[in-house]
Amino acid sequence: MASVDRWQLPDGIEEVLPAQAAAVERLRRSLLDLYRSWGYQLVIPPLVEFTDSLLVGLGRDLDLLTFKMIDQLSGRTLGVRADITPQVARIDAHSLAEPGVTRLCYAGSTLHTRPQSLLASRSPLQLGAELYGDGSLAADVEIIRLMLATLDGVGLRQISLDLGHVGVYEAVLAAADLDDALQETVFDALQRKSVPDLRAVLAEVEPATAELIIALASLHGDINVLDEARELLAERVPDALAAVDALQDVAADILRQRPDLDMYFDLAELRGYHYHTGIVFAAYAPGHGQALANGGRYNDVGAVFGRARPATGFATDLKALLSLLPDEPAPRGAISMPDSDDPALYQVVLELRAGGETVINSLSGDPDPRCDRRLVERDGQWRVLALDN
Repeated sequence: MASVDRWQLPDGIEEVLPAQAAAVERLRRSLLDLYRSWGYQLVIPPLVEFTDSLLVGLGRDLDLLTFKMIDQLSGRTLGVRADITPQVARIDAHSLAEPGVTRLCYAGSTLHTRPQSLLASRSPLQLGAELYGDGSLAADVEIIRLMLATLDGVGLRQISLDLGHVGVYEAVLAAADLDDALQETVFDALQRKSVPDLRAVLAEVEPATAELIIALASLHGDINVLDEARELLAERVPDALAAVDALQDVAADILRQRPDLDMYFDLAELRGYHYHTGIVFAAYAPGHGQALANGGRYNDVGAVFGRARPATGFATDLKALLSLLPDEPAPRGAISMPDSDDPALYQVVLELRAGGETVINSLSGDPDPRCDRRLVERDGQWRVLALDN
C-alpha cells in the first residue's frame, strides 16, 4: 500500500480542521442555547449501545445504516448510532420517565454504513430537539417553528417548508387491502413517484383501487393540493381526511406567524414511513437539493422501553448547515507571551484570557504565527503592544 493511501479517510468520512471546527462549535453552542430558551434540556446519549435497544421497533432502514460489532465484555452485539433520536426516546421513556411533557435536545456524532444521498456525509454531526408527552397538533407546530428558528439562527432566510402526513398513505393502503409483498413493491415505487412502475405492479389490482394509489404520486404542490386530496379521497377513503385536515391546520398555524413562508405539500411523502406515525416535514434552501432539516411525529416508539408516549421532533446536520454559511471574517489575532514564571505576568495572562483574548506561550522565543500582539514588560508592568513594537 502506498504511504499516501495509508492516511486516506474512508469515503464519506471527513475531518474538521481548526477554522471549521471553531465555526461548528460556535454554531452548536448558539443553537443549543436557542433550544434552552425554548425549554429544551440537553442530553448526551452514548455513541454505542446494544442493538437490542438501539434498533428495536425502528424498521430496516436504520438497521441497514448501523455499523455493528461484538462487545468483547458481554458477547452481545453493539451498534454505533446512525440516528440519535431513538436514543433520546429511550432516555425519555426509561431513564427519565417524567410525567407530563418532556422537551429534550442533543448534539453529537453519528455514523452511517453508506451515504443517504450522493453528496451526503457518512459521519453527520446530528443536532435536534424532541418533544414527548403531547399528541396534539400544537406540539407538531412547536417543533416545526423551532426547526425554522434553527435555520433563522444560522442566517438562512429563504426556506421552503415541505409538509406531509403518513396517515394518507396508510388509509389508502388499508382500503386497498393489498398483500404484504405487493405493499412493499408499491411503497418502493411510490417513494420514487414512478407512475410507470406503479402501473406495472398494480396491473392485477382492481382498476379503481389501482388508480387511487397511482393518484397519490401526483398529490404534491401548493396548498390547493389539499382540496384535490379531499375530492379524490372523500368517497373511497374517508379515513384519510383527518390527515388532510391536520395538514391544513398545521399550515395555517405556521403561516399566521410566517405569512411569507414558502410551503409545499406532498401527500405521498414516505421518508421514514416505518418510523413516523403522523405529520412529517422538511426544510429546503434554494439551490440545495438535500433537506437541511427534517422530522415528524413518531408516537409510541418508547413502548419497547416500557412507556409508550406521543413524540415529535426534528434533526439537522451541523456540518451541512455550516457549508451553506458565508465565510466569516478572520478572527482577531492572538497575543504572544514570553516563556516566564513571573507571577505578575501570570496574573495579566489570566485576566486577558478571562476577557476573551487568546494568549500563546512563546516556547521557542518566536511568536506563534497567529499572534499580532505581544506582552512586554515596561517600567515594571506587563503591557500588550503591537508585535512590531
